[in-house]
Parts: sequence; C-alpha cells; structure tokens
Amino acid sequence: MGTIVYYTTGLLVLSVFIFIWLERKYPYTKGMPVFRDGFWVDLIWYTFIQSYFLKIFIFDYLIEPMRRSWHLESMHWLDHWPIALQVLLFLVIHDFYIYWFHRAQHHSKLLWRTHEAHHSNKEVDWLAGTRSHIVEIIINQTIEFAPIVLLLGPQSPVVPIKALIDAVWGMYIHSNIDVRSGKLQYVINGPEMHQWHHADDKSVFYSNYSTKFAIWDWLFGTAYLPGRKKPRVFGLPYAYPKDYFLQHWFSVRRFDESGLVERYPLFRAYHTSRLRLTKWLFGGSGWARKLGLAGPPVKEEAQPSGPGVPSRAAGGSGPTAGVVAESVAQGTESAI
Repeated sequence: MGTIVYYTTGLLVLSVFIFIWLERKYPYTKGMPVFRDGFWVDLIWYTFIQSYFLKIFIFDYLIEPMRRSWHLESMHWLDHWPIALQVLLFLVIHDFYIYWFHRAQHHSKLLWRTHEAHHSNKEVDWLAGTRSHIVEIIINQTIEFAPIVLLLGPQSPVVPIKALIDAVWGMYIHSNIDVRSGKLQYVINGPEMHQWHHADDKSVFYSNYSTKFAIWDWLFGTAYLPGRKKPRVFGLPYAYPKDYFLQHWFSVRRFDESGLVERYPLFRAYHTSRLRLTKWLFGGSGWARKLGLAGPPVKEEAQPSGPGVPSRAAGGSGPTAGVVAESVAQGTESAI
C-alpha cells in the first residue's frame, strides 16, 4: 500500500491547487478572499493537527483491536473482487449511511452539537468542509473504514483510494465554484446543492444532506435546488466561537465568546495571541488582516427564523423566535 499512498497524496495536493484556481476563475460567491475568516483554524487545527491525531486514534486504537479480535479478513469474502468494484461498494454503502446520519444530526439536539461546527463558517470554500467536531469524525470515519480494514486488511489499497475520493469530493462540494451540472446534479452531488446546505436560510435548514450522491436527497424528499438563485448568507443564525478549542467546548457548554473577552484579561490575552504573534512576525496588523487572522470577535445577535418556523436552533422542534433567542443567550439548548 506504500506506493499508492504517494500517488493519492500527490493527487490530493494537486486537487487543492486546481480548486483554488477554479474558485478564482469561476467563483460561486464573488469577492471571497483566499485567506477568508477562519482559514487558518481550518487548515492548521482541523486539517493538519486534528486529522493527524484522529487517524492514529481511529485506526490504531479502535479499528485494529477489532480486526485482531474478529479475524474477518480471513474469510476472504471480497478478495476476488476487482479493486474498482470494492471501492464502489464501500463508496455507495458509506454514502447511504452518511446521508441518514447527517440527516439525524440536523434533527437531533444532541447530535447537532457534534455538527454545528461544520456549519459555522460564514464563507464556504474548498477548505470549509474540513471543519468537523472530533466526535463527528470519530463516529463517521470509524464506521467508514472499519468494514474496509476488517474485510480486506489494513494494507488494502481501497483504504487510501477511498480516503482520496472522500477528500477530493469533500473539497468539491464545498468549493466556491459556480458549477452548472444540469441533470447530473440529480445523481452526483456538487456545490450547487451543498452551498445551499450551508446557507443561513430557513428554506434549506433541513435539506441537501447528501455528500457524494445527490440521488439520496431526491429519493427521500430532502432536495433543494432553486434554479440559479444563490444564498445571501452562510453559517449559523447565532454567534459561534472562532477558536478551535472554544468551538469544541461550545458543544458541551454554551457561552458568549465576546463577553469572555471583555470580562477576563487572561482569556483576552489568549484570544488575541494569534493576532499579536502575526504582528510580531510580519511587523504590523496589515498582514494579519490579509492572512485572515482576526482579533476578538464582533458580538452577533441571534437571528431566529420567526414564530412557528423550523429553525437551526430548534434541532427539528421548531420553537418560536423568543425561545431561540433565550436558548442562545442562556446556553441551555442545543442550537442548529
């Protein structure tokens, strides 16, 4: 498997540059900077650091003990299948699962806490899809790769091939590219539908759950594609932390990030450390702004959808605007 990893890694890096170029050439949302707000949190913390440690934890401490205990690969159930067919099998099965789990996350207050980080970017581009809560990654990647390793073994080329497809397709559906795929969008998912999924718009709060195959949304009545109309606002309808660690703590206990900055000098020192480090490295705050490294957050007000209208703050229960605002302020309810 060692050789194929070099190829898949090279293709992944090449895909990054292709998506960046396409976003500049054919933007879905015009004027979005390369180093948007939250870019470095997504790249450094979620893409590099979190992914590295979770890979070790999932494969070495979760999947490998199962493999040694169950010995399913000795059954050789899929060994005679062509690699392409093996990849396709696990691709379709996992995508079907992820549709329903993703849908459940949007309807469950508890599961939403593991998913809201993914919706917190106010600007959606090729990198935005990497922002996912630790618990969400552990659940989904264990369920995704455990069957492959258990049935085919840890050295199966299906593992890096499937990982490459996941990464490239994830970048594609989140990319800020104005794709017009026509009838293909009924089968293959792309930015046309997934950009809407990340919109702060009540019309799509419970729609477009598909990852790779859009056909699940069309089959199960959750598709939303209003022609060439585009979302006006992205992200969450309530204030959300910008710091990696605070984003995870927010899933456990609600708090007002800007209020903490104002009240606690120690927290303020930590919160502005990236800006101060950038100013020290580059000799001014101008570069910090260019690189998307912002200071303390601007306090945002909750933007409920209105009385009787299902809202992201409802977790599927559809409270009134007053209840949404109160839950955000008190930090006692899960918000979607």
